[in-house]
Amino acid sequence: MNDRAEWWDLFLSASGRTARGPFLMGSALLLGFAAIYEAVAGMTIHLLTGWLVYPPLLFFATCVLSKRLHDRGRSGWWSALILLSLIAIWPTPMHVLDFLFAAVVIWSIVELGVMPGEQGANRYGPNPLKPTPAV
Repeated sequence: MNDRAEWWDLFLSASGRTARGPFLMGSALLLGFAAIYEAVAGMTIHLLTGWLVYPPLLFFATCVLSKRLHDRGRSGWWSALILLSLIAIWPTPMHVLDFLFAAVVIWSIVELGVMPGEQGANRYGPNPLKPTPAV
């Protein structure tokens, strides 16, 4: 993932597949940005700018998650459950059923961050680690 176009594609397109390394780097960037924004923005600034910051951040996160889910052979719609769970426990769990959301987040960390992608092409595209040569 050295090309700028591939980075833009990672954050702006939900189609195709991405390998574990770019997924982890993209996720770290998005989580880091969200954590820094939360730390810097006070309540007043958060109320004024949150509606500008969070919709694009959720869109970028959906794209990154969908590509990695596709690499694992799963539908990108699973990203909705993962993001809902992450929002529910961010920054700290407060409700009785948050352990269910935490379980979904832990599952997604193992599924997307630890497990390798499917070998060969699947219905979402070719293997991002072994692309097919152009003819």
